[in-house]
Amino acid sequence: MRPANEALIVIDVQNDFCPGGALAVEDGDKVVQPINTFMDEFPVVVLSQDWHPAGHGSFASSHTDKAPFGVINMPYGPQVLWPDHCVQGTEGAAFHPGLRLDRTQMIVRKGFRPEIDSYSAFFENDYKTPTGLQGYLRDRGVGKVTLVGLALDFCVNFSAVDAAKLGFEVAVRKDLSRAIDLDGSLDAALKGMREAGVELVTL
Repeated sequence: MRPANEALIVIDVQNDFCPGGALAVEDGDKVVQPINTFMDEFPVVVLSQDWHPAGHGSFASSHTDKAPFGVINMPYGPQVLWPDHCVQGTEGAAFHPGLRLDRTQMIVRKGFRPEIDSYSAFFENDYKTPTGLQGYLRDRGVGKVTLVGLALDFCVNFSAVDAAKLGFEVAVRKDLSRAIDLDGSLDAALKGMREAGVELVTL
């Protein structure tokens, strides 16, 4: 077991991000069993869960004549338009059935405000509306976090960079994450994480 000040944050290992899902990440399901094993190393385990209302503003279907993976400007900045995914209460929003929940001490739901998306487990995409995760981790005495999950170049990336900005020591297990890689997003994410001081680990 790792020291009491270390936490594992498992990002969005949900059905819609796994093969067969609405926004499937290639081999997304391959991380499930290794993550399950990895959980046993940590005294604190947190899961994040994308949790969108129907008709969310980040869905391409919510905008006339817009296609998935296009970009529009929202009040908080550029927003990628996604296929409808992780709609509250649907099977797509549920965690992958193989993911262990018994070691989980907190679930952070994000993206539930209809007008704003949320990639990071710490902040909405306006970079100022907190999810409450920082407070939970501080109250638990956590100073170091390791992130795994889906997708490496979006929600894992944004969460890791935000954690570093908040003063946590941060590592990302690349081998326990998978990427979408949308128009070079993976290389950009890896570069940004390194510049933010995130340790990128592959075992």
